[in-house]
This record gives sequence, C-alpha cells and structure tokens, in this order.
Amino acid sequence: MEREPLLKRPVPKWGDRRAMRIGLLGGSFNPAHAGHAHIVRIAMRRLRLAQVWLLVSPGNPLKRDADMAPLAQRMAEAATIADGRRIIATDIEHQLGTRFTRDTLRALHTRFPRAKFVWLMGADNLEQIPRWRGWMDIARETQIAVLPRPAYNHRALSGQAAQRWHRWRIQPRAAASLAAQPAPRWLFLAGRENALSATKLRERQATVLGDAT
Repeated sequence: MEREPLLKRPVPKWGDRRAMRIGLLGGSFNPAHAGHAHIVRIAMRRLRLAQVWLLVSPGNPLKRDADMAPLAQRMAEAATIADGRRIIATDIEHQLGTRFTRDTLRALHTRFPRAKFVWLMGADNLEQIPRWRGWMDIARETQIAVLPRPAYNHRALSGQAAQRWHRWRIQPRAAASLAAQPAPRWLFLAGRENALSATKLRERQATVLGDAT
C-alpha cells in the first residue's frame, strides 16, 4: 500500500483531541511566498498560537480553475514555508470534500472539539469576504484575526464586513487572548507589511517566460 505523504499526517481527516491554539490560513498558495510566511510569523507571535495550518484549497470558487496549478504542486509550494511541526501544510479540505470556508470550519470544529481555532486572513480578504458563502456564519462561529495588506487596509476597515462586525471587534492589545475568547470576536493586527502576492509572482514568472521565448 502506498504511504500517505508525510505533510498530510499532522492533520488527521477524522480529527483528534488536541487542545491547543491553532491558526488557520486558507488559500490557493498558487504559489506560496514570503508574504504568507510573514503573516504566519506575525500571527504566531501576537496571537500566541501553538500551530498554524496552511489550508491549501482544492479550488477557489472565486477564481478561475484555468489559472490554478494542480493541488499537488500547490501543496509542495506550501510545504516550502512549513516546518511540519508548528507550521503545517495540509490538503484537509480536499480530504473533507468541503469547497466553502464556512463548511471547512464547521467540519474542523466538529473533528477537533478541544482546539481553539483562529481564522487568519489579510485585509484584502476582509474587503471581499461579503462575497463568500455564509460569511456572517464564519464570524459568528470562529475567531478571526485580520493581517495588514498594502493598499487594502483602509478600504477593508471601512467596508461592509468591518461595519457589520463592528460590535464584535476587540483591540489589538487583547490579541494574546483572542483564541481563548468565545466567538464572535475579531481584530485587526497592525504592523509591518509585505506587499508580495501570488498574483505578482505569477505575472513576474509569465514575463520571464515570455522574455525567454
């Protein structure tokens, strides 16, 4: 029997009884880059997380499949910024068969009942989250930490989601206790920003390939 790849093992599909603070960074990782690693480092330190799981999406409902590299390739990309111990790349969404973030989070809460999850996302996603299915449920059921992204912060913090969630927002000084607080709770973690994005990397790669032909 073929063995399951090592980087899937730390997050068992059927869950376990681990009791720890875990950050969840979802995304296509198409490709993974230093901006992802920057967010992870800030979140682990400020939120006092024991682990961060890089949830490599099998497919993004808001993005074209034609622009997406195969899942195995994107898992390998995410593994380059993971260490397999505190930062874990996983395709558990593919294993669970979930397509939307709300459904993934509900499945994880059920399978890991003692874990304290925090959903991590950049300010760009805070701005667009009203387009996500069940976006209000996400905030009601899981704590959220928003990380700064250049050119997005002001729009995101004055946008629809931030306005609707206003009464649930807590101050950054409470970041260390966010994971232990009952949902709904969210905060914005201001700090040094990294402007790198997967879109910019793909555009740069396309330019290099074009110049080489």
